[in-house]
Amino acid sequence: MDRDLLRQCLTYHGETLFNKLKCEQTENPDFRAVVSDLCKATYESSGEEQNNPLVEQFIARKADILFCPAWKTATPQEEEHEEEEDAAEPCAIMPPAELFMEVSYEERRSMMYRDLERGDIVLGRINNIREYGFFLTLLCTSGGLKRDIEDLELSALCHIREIPSSGSHDDPLSYYQIGDLIRAGLKDIDRYQEKITVSLHQTSVSASMAHIKLGVITREELPVHYSRSVRAASDSSQTYERILMSCHGYHNPSVVDYLLEKVGVSDTHPPSMMRGLQSKLFQEEDFASAIRKKQSASWALKCVRAGVDHFKHGRHVEAMNEYNKALEIDKNNVEALVARGALYANKGSIMKAITDFELALESCPDHRNAKKYLCQTLVERGKQLEEQEKLVTAEGLYRKALSLDDANPEAQEALHKITDTIQKSIRMREEALAKEQVKPKSGPTSAEKLRKIIKEEKRMKKKRKRSASSSSSSSASSRNSSSSSSLSSSSRRRSKKKKKKQRRSERASKRHRRISSRDSRRSDEEGRPGVRGDGGAGGGRGEGRRR
Repeated sequence: MDRDLLRQCLTYHGETLFNKLKCEQTENPDFRAVVSDLCKATYESSGEEQNNPLVEQFIARKADILFCPAWKTATPQEEEHEEEEDAAEPCAIMPPAELFMEVSYEERRSMMYRDLERGDIVLGRINNIREYGFFLTLLCTSGGLKRDIEDLELSALCHIREIPSSGSHDDPLSYYQIGDLIRAGLKDIDRYQEKITVSLHQTSVSASMAHIKLGVITREELPVHYSRSVRAASDSSQTYERILMSCHGYHNPSVVDYLLEKVGVSDTHPPSMMRGLQSKLFQEEDFASAIRKKQSASWALKCVRAGVDHFKHGRHVEAMNEYNKALEIDKNNVEALVARGALYANKGSIMKAITDFELALESCPDHRNAKKYLCQTLVERGKQLEEQEKLVTAEGLYRKALSLDDANPEAQEALHKITDTIQKSIRMREEALAKEQVKPKSGPTSAEKLRKIIKEEKRMKKKRKRSASSSSSSSASSRNSSSSSSLSSSSRRRSKKKKKKQRRSERASKRHRRISSRDSRRSDEEGRPGVRGDGGAGGGRGEGRRR
């Protein structure tokens, strides 16, 4: 039992509760372990006579449950940002309950001073500014504790040293004026003199609310519970029930799960003050999740029956709609999967049918129809693969079908045939390979011939390109050659004329030399004695010949 919590309860209720505890929890070993420590706490009563025997009797009887240290069966959810909660409103955010109850002003004021603690967040309006700080009229609390206290006329002081300044020489108070709405952290509280001190430093709030920014806020940033309490106070027709029904969070279908997670209570193993409703006394099938699953399966089965009726009368579209509806209700419903798979197979969607049958067998491995239909569908798919010459894959499907039903004659026959076909094709390939190894290498293969033809075509294309480019250049060179040939012919004629002239001059010079040589010989002969007659005669003959 939680010793500190039990001591706190005894301090409040007094010795009468302790006496009742000893009577009710005598046989409880946990209570006997702490009873010696609780004797002193019994006499530390506040002195106030509570005189509520029914409450004390209830506490004494349920003490083993109330003060059990592990009564929470789940981990509490961490505090979320208040702004995000208000925006989404996962649960109904209501005004404080005392707004709808007849609670006196003095009692509410004393309760507020009692419940406020350091680190809480309060919201107020500036009503006075002095040189040492400003005063706030508190409107409400925020964060963990949610109370509306505007009518209690509580005042709080925010000292100048608790106001952060933006500059070293600026006056922090110059940024505030009377009427500003302020969100501040509770710095200190004096319950005897009823004095409250607040701060605008982030360190003044508890760690769980450190994300909430302090300082000046707008009216739109006021908490939702405060705005609704203001409307409820101004309109007497706004009852608790009417406000609750108008909240968006009230209509959230997951509100119970959210609140249980918020306080750390498990949905599957909840605690209860009634011993007959203790979670340890119930089986798994007695909880809501198991019952909900049974209800969903029953509802889905009705849809399957309606779909089967449509299928028998040839209304395939309506049957498919009913099967899909059943699977939306219960996604693992075996009968719906088998029925939809049979419809897929009937329409020719073999792969979809196989998927549904396999899912059904995952949920119920011994389902008779699922095995039967899956076996037939696998054989049908294997035949399709045989037509596509995917023999190995088809053989695997036949073997899978036989693993489901080893006595299926169709699967046995199909496996026997495809096995013979595969073995025959293997033998033919081996024989062909052996022949290729024995046969000498003959001329080039067709692939090599094709490569040569392609290579020759590429070479001819390159040759055509070169000839086309050379023809364009030859036309220009022909013009140049014609002009050069005319020049060369004229030069040759000139050289021939020069040669003829040279030959003529050479013949003329030779003739002239012969004549001159003759004349010189003649003159020599005439000058010699005894030779003149001969020479005359000879000269006469020569003259005669010249004539």
